[in-house]
Amino acid sequence: MTLNVAFQMDPLETINIDTDSSFMMALEALKRGHSLYHYLPRQLALEGNQLSAVARPFTVRRERGNHFTVGAPERIELSRLDLVMMRQDPPFDMSYITATHMLQHIQPGTLVLNDPASVRNAPEKLFVTHFPELMPPTLITSDKDAILEFRVRHKDIIVKPLFGNGGAGVFHVTPEDENLGALLETFTLLYREPVIVQRYLPEIRQGDKRIILIEGEAVGAVSRVPQQGEARANFHAGGAAQATVLTKREQDICAAIGPTLREQGLVFVGIDVIGDYMTEINVTSPTGIQEINRLNGVSLEAILWDAIEARLG
Repeated sequence: MTLNVAFQMDPLETINIDTDSSFMMALEALKRGHSLYHYLPRQLALEGNQLSAVARPFTVRRERGNHFTVGAPERIELSRLDLVMMRQDPPFDMSYITATHMLQHIQPGTLVLNDPASVRNAPEKLFVTHFPELMPPTLITSDKDAILEFRVRHKDIIVKPLFGNGGAGVFHVTPEDENLGALLETFTLLYREPVIVQRYLPEIRQGDKRIILIEGEAVGAVSRVPQQGEARANFHAGGAAQATVLTKREQDICAAIGPTLREQGLVFVGIDVIGDYMTEINVTSPTGIQEINRLNGVSLEAILWDAIEARLG
């Protein structure tokens, strides 16, 4: 099977070849003989019902400082492709949402991963609320009084922006901390959306776990251990990768959400688990492939492409 594939993602120049999951997806696609195109979300154009993009054919290789080659730009009708990989990084803002609406015009003739309508309906910190039995006590609101009352009940809390990513804007507010009011005022100035408040999980000191699911099945995991004095374990915040295995509780979490992921066309998903609780379901541009591959001697990108080719086959 030879496929024509477009990667809708951030500039190729910004790829970190040691950590980027999209890089691994592209490497595996080339290994299988697929033809690749790259374009930025802002290069999409919808005229009537016809969706196109100014795209460039590209190849990648694991060569530091010389990791990609691109051809001349051309406008291509995306409906003529077999697959579009929606891999641009958040923030999950109106630009991101608009791109999902535009991509819906090429379905079902062209497969889009993850399904753009499902991506739009499943922002990380909101999608998880559909599985309340799997998540820690959580409040989403702009109501300061509700937040203060939540803090009285749970004492130690985490406050973070609803549509943040990479650990940005995540604050641990201890019971004796006097800065919650000022923090909420700052959030009000920076964001129009509600904030998310969760009971602090002390298990984060041993790390959180990124679990990758493909077609609703857990295929690999990595523990992300925070730096000393840091409450965030995200790799973007300096978290260290450690090998891990899934606990019985984590297996149960994956089994509980797997059918929903498959039904909604969310083929490649990363969930975050702290202790016994799932805190996020990442469907926009999940990461973790390279860390899991290195620590476990696997090839998650090969498993992903097997799943994609099965969908198209």
